[in-house]
Amino acid sequence: MRPGDSLVTFSSLRTLHIVSANVVSLVESLHQLKHLRYLKLVTDIFVLPVNIGRIKLLQFLDLRGCENLANLPDSVVKLGQLRFLGLADVCMIPRGFRDLTSMRRLLGFRAHMDGDWCSLDELGPLSRLTIIELIQLENVSVALFAANARLGEKIHLTNLSLSCTSKLGDDGLVKEKEGVSAEEQKRIQKVFDELCPPPSVENLRIPGYFGQQLPSWMMSRSRMPLNNLKFLSFYDLACCTQLPNGLCQLPCLQLLQVDRAPCIRHVGTGFLQAESAPFPRLTEMSLEGMVEWEEWEWEEHVEAMPRLEKLWLINCKLRRAPPGLASNTRALKELFVEDVHHLNCLEGFSSVVELTVCGSPDLERITNLPSLQKLTITDCPKLKVLESIPVLERLVLEDYIMEQLPEYMRDIKLRHLQLLCRIWLLSSIAAGQSGLEWDKFSHVEHVKAYTPDGDNQRKWYVLYTRDNFKLDSNITSFTIFSDRLSSFMVEAEGFESVYKMRRSTFSHVCSLVRIPVFEYMMPWDHTFVDGRMLSLQDGVAIALRMLSSGESPVTVGSSLGVNESTILMITRIFVEALWERAYHQFSYPGPAKMEKIKRKFGKIHGLQNCCGVVRTTHITFGSQNCDHEENDGLVMQAVVDPDMRFTNIWLGLPGRMNQSSLLHESGLFMSCDKGAWLNGSKLNLSDGWQVGEYIIGDAGYPLLPWLLTPYHLQDKDSSADFPPYQDEFNRRHSAATDVMLAALARLKDTWKALDREMWRSASSCRLPQIIYACCILHNIVIDLEEEAADMHSDQENYTEQVRQVAEEDAARVRDILSQHLIESGEGKQEIVAVASCSGDKNKEQRAC
Repeated sequence: MRPGDSLVTFSSLRTLHIVSANVVSLVESLHQLKHLRYLKLVTDIFVLPVNIGRIKLLQFLDLRGCENLANLPDSVVKLGQLRFLGLADVCMIPRGFRDLTSMRRLLGFRAHMDGDWCSLDELGPLSRLTIIELIQLENVSVALFAANARLGEKIHLTNLSLSCTSKLGDDGLVKEKEGVSAEEQKRIQKVFDELCPPPSVENLRIPGYFGQQLPSWMMSRSRMPLNNLKFLSFYDLACCTQLPNGLCQLPCLQLLQVDRAPCIRHVGTGFLQAESAPFPRLTEMSLEGMVEWEEWEWEEHVEAMPRLEKLWLINCKLRRAPPGLASNTRALKELFVEDVHHLNCLEGFSSVVELTVCGSPDLERITNLPSLQKLTITDCPKLKVLESIPVLERLVLEDYIMEQLPEYMRDIKLRHLQLLCRIWLLSSIAAGQSGLEWDKFSHVEHVKAYTPDGDNQRKWYVLYTRDNFKLDSNITSFTIFSDRLSSFMVEAEGFESVYKMRRSTFSHVCSLVRIPVFEYMMPWDHTFVDGRMLSLQDGVAIALRMLSSGESPVTVGSSLGVNESTILMITRIFVEALWERAYHQFSYPGPAKMEKIKRKFGKIHGLQNCCGVVRTTHITFGSQNCDHEENDGLVMQAVVDPDMRFTNIWLGLPGRMNQSSLLHESGLFMSCDKGAWLNGSKLNLSDGWQVGEYIIGDAGYPLLPWLLTPYHLQDKDSSADFPPYQDEFNRRHSAATDVMLAALARLKDTWKALDREMWRSASSCRLPQIIYACCILHNIVIDLEEEAADMHSDQENYTEQVRQVAEEDAARVRDILSQHLIESGEGKQEIVAVASCSGDKNKEQRAC
């Protein structure tokens, strides 16, 4: 039919299902279908015809697909034969609804108030109902209106849903704008207390309830009326702090589901206390989204859930599976554990046949599962022990982060292994007996390993059969695994002059980026122009040449025998890989490293408790002067330590940010201003004062308790000399600041790509990543070549103290520190200008 058509020619129609838009005229002729029994509408209509009550024989009316339908016409109450009604959740209930006494199934019945009338009043006389779905019960203002629904008298009722609008966000926590007051919690609890179901109910759903305690008829064992209840589900219990104690004695309960209850932290012994065996017929239980749940008490001697077959534990902080769960659930066959934080061990489930663990970051051990036949493990990075699983036949291992097969693979006997992994690991497996993974999988009867590419989940594969040691794969190139550097990649002037680092440092850089570079390069088989395959070291050398020389891709490509597109692609790959694998170079220094930084600043520059120097510079990418146009290049705020390492970087657009605005928008400012950073040990002075950790910056920065700037003329009478302590502080401040000038000059002199226009016009790399990559390389060279330092990053955080920065007076901090420095005389003999460029105008210009 077409829009505009009428139904008048179908007067004998019994069943009508309309799924369409623009059917207003069609709907308006509905009243002419005198014999219609079944009507379902999925349309965008806003109203039903006022004379719909003329369809006297209508028994089934489904309007759940009419999301714009806000009101039912008054004549709907004349549909005396109506047995099924499904409503959209915006639909208002008319007065007189109580006359529909033939109603059996009622879905989407909205609770709403109109003065001293409540829509729930209309439910009282509807005694034949077998299914009821009540929604938006939060609208009920007084519990008496809920009592008028007389649910407990509906002896035919088998399915009941009592729903409120959820107050939880996507994270499973209460939405900030929808906080629930204590008064609201008490009111909704009283409303639900009056909605006690009859004993006939078999299926009960309670979504969106926000009382602190569940209804009294559910919490008390003596009042629990639900002797026929088989299926019970709770959703989005925003404020509930405990699971009801009365559930365990329900004689027929087969399924218990809790989905999102953020205030439940502890499930105590009351959950299982009953006169006879708790949960005698429960076969399935799902506890999901109890995001703060940490403890479950169930002692080994407490017998419960003897028929439980399936258990889901999802998205919580449960630290351990209770002893009673493993020892008493002797019928448990399937156990599913997902996003359970802090759980470190699963053991002792003697009857479990199938186990799935997913996204459990702290799980370390799976042991003593004598009946387990199928095991699925997804994203469990700490899992190291898999033992005492004698009949395991099938293992599904999904992890796109791991770089090698787990060591436990050597000791388990399997018939089938299915592996979903990153391309690096798949290629290692494809290497067969010549690869490092052979001993971990060669004893498995059948192996299927896959890596996705886009929408194709099995783009790359390895298939292995043990009987004939047959290994089949569509990964054929292993050249990139080579650790050799082509001889002509080294210029006559020498390795270090071209690549700005020693061979040993170059090898370290290759090891850092090896996996991501391989994974980017493998699908395209990058080659020299003469057809020879590029090795990993060739690719790294090309990228270093581009970053250090600042030459165009055409120039670099012609000198190395590689085309321009390959040069750009490999450089982009290298820059992204370096960011991925070495970003820890910019992680906030842990306590041990920070103490070392402070000692060195104190020893060399006489600035005790100093943690770094901050400065803003312009990365021009080709500009030749200091008068930069808007959006030209990037502005970089950097912090360096006394060895010229970059410890923090923040970038912005020059047209939008100056030095001050960049500071205030940076992560450095936010973390320090809140006291989360620079919150370590304080300097104790003889007069009882304390000076916290700080960094120093030039006069263009604001003076803050954690950012000390030099004294300048505005601070005093311009005709007066600096007091000696101010002059001494400025002298030490200037000498320490030269470290930053030297670091920036060295960065730009070494990595000339930061000063070349080509990256602004032709690069496929993002400019921020190029800056980060060059700073990372700068730090690596210092670590490996100037200090031979341990490359393991100290990523510890300070203890959970927070510095109260707002209570500190920055000017006073600077004064007492300056006076202490001149009084103690510490460092006077050792203050040296480490940065030789302190008076070098050229270097100052490059660092500006």
